[in-house]
Amino acid sequence: MVSRQRSGTRRKALFERISIQPEAPSFSYESQIASAMANQSMAVNNLQAEVDEVNRLLQRSPLGYLKVDQENCLLWCNAKAKRLLGIDQTEVYPSPKLLLAIARSYELDQLVEQTRTSQTECKKEWIFRSISTDPANVLERPAYPLRGYGIPLNQGNVGVFLENRQQEVMLTQQRDRWTSDVAHELKTPLTSIRLVGETLRNRIDPDLVTWTDRLLGEVNRLTALVDDMLSLNHLEQQQPQRLEDADVVTLLYQAWQSLEPQAKPQDKVLDYQGPDCAIAAVNAGLVYRMMLNLLDNALKYSPQGQAIHVHMQWVDRETTPGLQLDVFDWGEGFQEKDLPHVFERFYRSDTSRTRSETSAISNGTGLGLSIVQKIVESHQGTVQAKNHPDTGGAWLRVWLPKSLGEEDPEYLIPK
Repeated sequence: MVSRQRSGTRRKALFERISIQPEAPSFSYESQIASAMANQSMAVNNLQAEVDEVNRLLQRSPLGYLKVDQENCLLWCNAKAKRLLGIDQTEVYPSPKLLLAIARSYELDQLVEQTRTSQTECKKEWIFRSISTDPANVLERPAYPLRGYGIPLNQGNVGVFLENRQQEVMLTQQRDRWTSDVAHELKTPLTSIRLVGETLRNRIDPDLVTWTDRLLGEVNRLTALVDDMLSLNHLEQQQPQRLEDADVVTLLYQAWQSLEPQAKPQDKVLDYQGPDCAIAAVNAGLVYRMMLNLLDNALKYSPQGQAIHVHMQWVDRETTPGLQLDVFDWGEGFQEKDLPHVFERFYRSDTSRTRSETSAISNGTGLGLSIVQKIVESHQGTVQAKNHPDTGGAWLRVWLPKSLGEEDPEYLIPK
């Protein structure tokens, strides 16, 4: 009985709250249209404010930015892009104009087309040589390196960010020149120290031989570092040279024969799987050095009695036939934090935090994989580093094109 009274009381209170609310006013049709138009105008104003804000940010961006439509006509670009591409700052185009007619850069046009076709973010680097669009004013303008980042947009449009790499290139050249000079200066005194150490080793008391052995070991390590620095500097000074067809499998076995004296005492063998012969247009000397570095890296960090695995097969990349080479071992492999940096010069893993002192980049000169990357890039190939899912060891994957393109009879290969 009590519950029924409480329920009735709640219904009465709810009815009173509803009954005292004023009725919603009824608007005329014209008033509703006016209200909708006001809301729409406010939304348009808000969107325009956001567009203006983005344009202000892009205008003040330290990077150049331009936007082209599906017909490769320039829709908009900021002041930085105009300076980088040599576009007249005062000229105004009443309607979109073909990008190539405004900025004579075929590499930029290729980047735009590649981005639109792949619908992915693309990157391209080239030397921009500004050409005046005015035939009466053909003054020579400075050339400088550019890096472009293409971003696919809606309706076939493409946005491109442009970066001037002139300062970066100058700093890199200064660094390379400095390391090359230091390496050349160290080579002669290291040779003298090694000769003195070898002479002393044969003349001192046998109990002191261990000290000279330690000395010679350190000298040999420094000599290897100097040699690697000189090799890397030589690789970066690329000059055109015609490549020749060579058997990559033969180069692999030749590199293994050079390292076999180090492998036998530890019962390490080469496990090769692939074709008996793989002919590709390469620089035999450089590919031999690449094989030597890859195998030597695997030997250093693979446990005793384990095989060094090398798999080779033909793989097409974007309709381009090429040779894929996989080299992996049974060592500790790379740490996840090291993977983005394994090809950097002198990068050393923090040995105090590694899982083991045999981490794949905790020892060595720190230049072996950098040399591998330079050799692969000089052949217009790719190289990747990761850990093998089965062995857990370091896994280097190299891809080299099978032959030269008909339109490009020469690659940039160091002599």
